[in-house]
Amino acid sequence: MSEDARRAVTVVLDAVAADAEPGVGDVMAALGELGVSGAGAEALADHVFRLRADAARLRRRERELAELYSSARELAEIRDASAVLERLVQRAHEMLGGDLTYLSEFDSANSELRVRTTAGSVSALFKSLRVPPGRGLASVVVETRTPQWATRYDEYRSDRHERGIDDAVAAEGIVSLLGVPMLSDDDVLGVLFIAYRDDHDFTPDEVALLSALADHASVVLQTAGMLRTLQSSEDETRAALATLRDHLADRDRASVVHRELVQAVLAGGGYAPVVETLATALERAVAILDERNLLVAAAGLPLSASMSEPGDAVREAIERSRRSARCVTVGADPGVAGVAALTAGPRHFGAIVLGPGRELGAVDLRTVERAAQVGALLALQQEAVADTERRMRTELVVDLLDDVPERRADVARRARRMGIAVDGLETLLLFAVDGEQRAAAARALAGGLGDDALAGEYRGYVIALTSGSGVDPAPLRERLAQATGGAVLAVSADRRAAGLGAAFVEAMRTARLLAALGAHDRVATAREYLPYSAVLDADRDGVDGFLDDLIGPVRRYDAERGTDLLGTLRAFVRSGASPTRTARALRFHANTILQRLERLDVVLGSDWRDDERLFRLGLAVRLDELREGLSRPAADSHG
Repeated sequence: MSEDARRAVTVVLDAVAADAEPGVGDVMAALGELGVSGAGAEALADHVFRLRADAARLRRRERELAELYSSARELAEIRDASAVLERLVQRAHEMLGGDLTYLSEFDSANSELRVRTTAGSVSALFKSLRVPPGRGLASVVVETRTPQWATRYDEYRSDRHERGIDDAVAAEGIVSLLGVPMLSDDDVLGVLFIAYRDDHDFTPDEVALLSALADHASVVLQTAGMLRTLQSSEDETRAALATLRDHLADRDRASVVHRELVQAVLAGGGYAPVVETLATALERAVAILDERNLLVAAAGLPLSASMSEPGDAVREAIERSRRSARCVTVGADPGVAGVAALTAGPRHFGAIVLGPGRELGAVDLRTVERAAQVGALLALQQEAVADTERRMRTELVVDLLDDVPERRADVARRARRMGIAVDGLETLLLFAVDGEQRAAAARALAGGLGDDALAGEYRGYVIALTSGSGVDPAPLRERLAQATGGAVLAVSADRRAAGLGAAFVEAMRTARLLAALGAHDRVATAREYLPYSAVLDADRDGVDGFLDDLIGPVRRYDAERGTDLLGTLRAFVRSGASPTRTARALRFHANTILQRLERLDVVLGSDWRDDERLFRLGLAVRLDELREGLSRPAADSHG
């Protein structure tokens, strides 16, 4: 082959190679040298340039595939999702030769797209761009889930334009724009964009290449999401395990506390072990109040004033705990963290009061509620023991007052077992209370007496038998009035030689007499009313009838005429039926008294001054004066 022929072949081969760019004239000249001309040369030249284009496309595809392979390898080794996305966007920027490449992530909560990663951006406004739903080319990509492009964005559909987006696009000088979706099944994860600052017609190859890179970006976002979900699940699992461990520890501690509380009750130590166990377990001061909110037991320091003397907030919390049977926290009083009422059905025995300390967890609250149940059981146990002892003492009171000779030895033996010296019981106290309140009154009375005294119910009254004759019944009467919330009449009687049974009869007659006279809320002694109670052992109707028969006519006479014959009759009785002493007592002239006595003859009959009649009138007058005195409020409760 000649040298010219070799040069011609080289020109043709260079035309096929992508790196060389010989023109059409060069190729035609080379073909001429090879002896090819005319239509054959033109056809051969066209074929040469088609081969050249195919070779260039294959080389470009080779580079793209190499870049995609590198990107896929990076996906398999994802450690930092943000760094991988940045490299992926940079790779798309280099491969497609755009002026600006960026990735917008889709926020499903508000359907917005926000720019996450950029390459080639020069505007800070663009880097913080958010695309609202229904706006921009990006929204069309999201809605259609297909690639979308615009050769000139300023001429794009007007209904999709939005001022904020337009300002950001203008700041970057974007003219042409291509966006492809990043998909995960049917969900849109975001949009990958390539933009040019001059007119650019996007080819199918560019769309396909950007779509492939978008698929890689989707894998990154999905993997990052899965990693976040896994990390979140791991964190939640760790937190759940920690919570479970804490719960198990709290439950074990609560079980130990509950066991110690039950053992404390079985040991019979009262409320003290209960508050000590709780104070140790909860690391705070603990107190127990009774049903009157008085301090019963306490443990732990410091004990705030609100725990021993609860205010309105604590009392209201106790009431709420009583209704709900739950431990109730107290926020209005810094001295008390919470309370738990001691209840058994409708019965209320008091409350557990917790001092300030660490925050109480659910298990702590349940522990306190268990302690409250234990406290209520303890109260029921103590009450059962007290009821048994009170019943035994009541039976002893009944036997002592009945005084059956055949049972005296047994009564004395039972009294000795209780530490009671029967011969030392010198005073009987009788309390008249409403029938349904007698049991409560008997319990309250027993609590106010010493171990050497007896209390119980007998024949409709509450009775106390005490040693010594100087017992003051006034404090006991006040105690019973507070316990029953009603009027209480107290009568004391000495045993004397007649015995306890006779003392009860005297006290009972006095109580009946005072009740008949309308006195239901005072302290009296049987001895001071003995002259009346011994003669009149009647109820109120009987006393009223007795007084009306004897002095009722005088009362009616005075009421009709505005006189005071009753006053004259009273003075006459007190003066020993002497008109002279009566006149002196009333400071009237003797003739005036005689005239009034004559009027009494008319009202009462001429025989009213006979011995038997005058005795009855004298008794009625004194009894009437006694009733008036009892009806007037006195400075103290003694009658």
